[in-house]
Amino acid sequence: MTVTDRFLEYVKFDTQSDELTNLTPSTPGQMVFAQYLKEQLETMGLEEITLDDNGYLMATLPANTDKADVPVVGFIAHLDTSPDMSGKHVRPRIVKNYDGTDILLNAEQNIVLSPQEFPELLNYLGQDLIVTDGTTLLGADDKAGIAEIISAVAWMQAHPEVKHGKVRIGFNPDEEIGLGAHKFDVERFGCDFAYTMDGGAVGELEYENFNAASAVVTFKGRNVHPGTAKHKMINSIRVANQFILMLPRWETPEHTEGYEGFYHLVGVEGTVEKTELRYIIRDHDRARFESRKREIEHLVRKTNYEFPDCASVEINDQYYNMREKIEPVMHIIEVAERAMRDAGIEPKVQPIRGGTDGAQLSFKGLPCPNIFAGGENFHGRYEFVAIPSMEKATDVIVNICRILAD
Repeated sequence: MTVTDRFLEYVKFDTQSDELTNLTPSTPGQMVFAQYLKEQLETMGLEEITLDDNGYLMATLPANTDKADVPVVGFIAHLDTSPDMSGKHVRPRIVKNYDGTDILLNAEQNIVLSPQEFPELLNYLGQDLIVTDGTTLLGADDKAGIAEIISAVAWMQAHPEVKHGKVRIGFNPDEEIGLGAHKFDVERFGCDFAYTMDGGAVGELEYENFNAASAVVTFKGRNVHPGTAKHKMINSIRVANQFILMLPRWETPEHTEGYEGFYHLVGVEGTVEKTELRYIIRDHDRARFESRKREIEHLVRKTNYEFPDCASVEINDQYYNMREKIEPVMHIIEVAERAMRDAGIEPKVQPIRGGTDGAQLSFKGLPCPNIFAGGENFHGRYEFVAIPSMEKATDVIVNICRILAD
């Protein structure tokens, strides 16, 4: 069974997470998928297989070397897909030997994946691509990672001449809603360090990520018949709009890159009497991150100066930049770089403009940088993954295990 076979099977499972359920896993489909994977791992003969009530699946590939000093390494991927777009009834299609032209995803709805809009497509000339039918996301984030990890383990089982230490694998729910590591039992996982297989294009290696927080700003209005509303009505929607315009226009995702942080308005729900704005706040620099949170609080106070007791805010930190936890153990980055070069890949060390479970796990005592899984255009209908990218990621996992046992 190839990594492609596994991936095409896995994307059939609807595992879209939902931040509103307050459950773990947040949706039942994730547990269904976890149980399916558990049965696969049992059939493969792995050991120490556990699946807890929260949907955290762990297993062990035992060491095949007598060396006593080989570190225990883990590989982690998440079960869920993004709430941003439906992951139900995913219909993947393989585009053979991509020739650089437009890819018609859906003729009926005229949905086209074009290199004019997504120039990264031209990096995959001559390769086989897996795309969607334009009505759902694909799920390479992170079912490609799961397929790669299991394929690497299967390869090592079939090639006992390649020595490796104890390898742990972990699949967790709810990464896409920021909760993937919350109930991850690091002690039970029992690794010296781990890697999440949750990055994008080939070569990506990441140990810096955003500091992240969510902010919910609520505005209370006063509804009066519009015919007699003068000096009486307070329209919470208009007040909220005024608040939106007070934040820096250019510090938004569509105007930033690299290490630049942002405020991102991700949801608006309102009536005259009550309006709620949902933001995410991101910055790689911890001091600027704290400053951004203070700015939100300052603008709430400013709003209340004009409209007394109208505005309130709730800010919650989500995760922090893992760099401070990785720098003391930089040899794990060097191992990943060597593993990539041994697979014919030049590492691309760069900051994550987002977060992974590895960030939270690093702060829970498990250093956990992020390695590419191969997909592009995550979270939407234009998502795709190149088959050679998944094969290379599988090679990198094997190489890491081999190097550590060297």
